[in-house]
Amino acid sequence: MLKTFYRFVASVLMPCIALAGLPLASQAAIVSTEEVIAAPVADGSRERVHAFFQRDDVRAALQEQGVSADDAMARVNAMSDAEVAQLAHRVDQAPAGSGVVGVLFSVFLILLVTDILGFTKVFPFTRSVR
Repeated sequence: MLKTFYRFVASVLMPCIALAGLPLASQAAIVSTEEVIAAPVADGSRERVHAFFQRDDVRAALQEQGVSADDAMARVNAMSDAEVAQLAHRVDQAPAGSGVVGVLFSVFLILLVTDILGFTKVFPFTRSVR
């Protein structure tokens, strides 16, 4: 039974290994400057970013950083459509303040794992595996 399984695995792996060395076809084309400059139009992205900067908590956070909301809006208005679309995607992905909890949780997990592996000694409740 085991010998039959090994033969089956070998018969599947031989063509895979033989075909792995074949070159893959790819295509390339020259992109003109006009195509690069003509970014796709961002549908509703500017409105979403404007609405984000109109929120009171965002305005307060900007004031804490020393930036006026009007200056931020002027900079957004000076951005290209592609940049505004990227900013709108970030705004949609991370509302104000949600990234801090994720970063703190990630740092906690990294320190916990390094404590358990014996590389650091931060938490007194962990025991090293070394």
